[in-house]
Amino acid sequence: MTSHSHHGHGHDHNHEAGHSHAPDVTKKNSRRALGAMCLTAGFMGVEIIGGILSGSLALIADAGHMATDAAALGLAYYAFHLSARPADPVRSYGYHRAETLAAFVNALAMIGLVIWIIAEAVQRFFDPVEVIADLMLWVAAGGLVVNVFSFWLLHTGDRENLNMRGAAVHVMGDLLGSVAAIAAAVIILATGWTYIDPLLSILVALLILRSAITLARQSGHILMEGTPAGLDLDEVRTDLTHTITGVEDVHHLHAWSLTANQTVMTLHARLNGSAQTDAVLGLISNRLRNKFNIDHATVQIENGPCSPGCSDIF
Repeated sequence: MTSHSHHGHGHDHNHEAGHSHAPDVTKKNSRRALGAMCLTAGFMGVEIIGGILSGSLALIADAGHMATDAAALGLAYYAFHLSARPADPVRSYGYHRAETLAAFVNALAMIGLVIWIIAEAVQRFFDPVEVIADLMLWVAAGGLVVNVFSFWLLHTGDRENLNMRGAAVHVMGDLLGSVAAIAAAVIILATGWTYIDPLLSILVALLILRSAITLARQSGHILMEGTPAGLDLDEVRTDLTHTITGVEDVHHLHAWSLTANQTVMTLHARLNGSAQTDAVLGLISNRLRNKFNIDHATVQIENGPCSPGCSDIF
């Protein structure tokens, strides 16, 4: 049995072409993340003071959310810088996973915050706190303006990027927090019913929780080397054996994601005796690129009979 383990023809050229605009996108993303971070961190202090002075949990919850937000955006900014660093002997794939790791940490921080807000809100139902609603209204309105601008900054960036989406999810939660705080202030001013403050805090917390769980699942799947969403390995195996003459069997097939939009694959292809190794290798690489959008594939060719047990190998 002979084996050739190398990348398909045309791979390097294609891979470089795909990377030529990446640093520009990353630079734009990191600038947006930094701008949003400065805005968020700046107004967070105002909300904490406003929340303490007015007695509003909705404001303090929003400020707490802004604190994890500022940290999240800082983490996102740092991750963009890391992922732009070239590959080296220690990190042969480069630092792309830093973005996914940042998104996962963000999601966990959000879940922790949600638990704190709900616990605090439940306590306030039993022990109501007096709220100065007009001060609360002004601070919440200021928060809304800051959050709308931050969200616009992030949302007009790269929407495919998991890290950008993670940062935008944070700011979206903030935006909802500001809207809830404004609504609570208006209701308290109109009716004096202070229970609306913890009630709306819980509502916002649950909305944040939904986004955080989705983000944790997506980034966790990538970190666990899960098969990329929408890619069926059985379909890849069947497609290659049926469409490429000379390929008898495909096994040791693995696919994973470096980032949310970068897929990597390795596979062994067993050929029949008459197949031309180099020609088949080129056909497999082209098929993976054109049909399955996989640029980075390592293909090992096996000639001759199947070794014992190879048909059992996934």
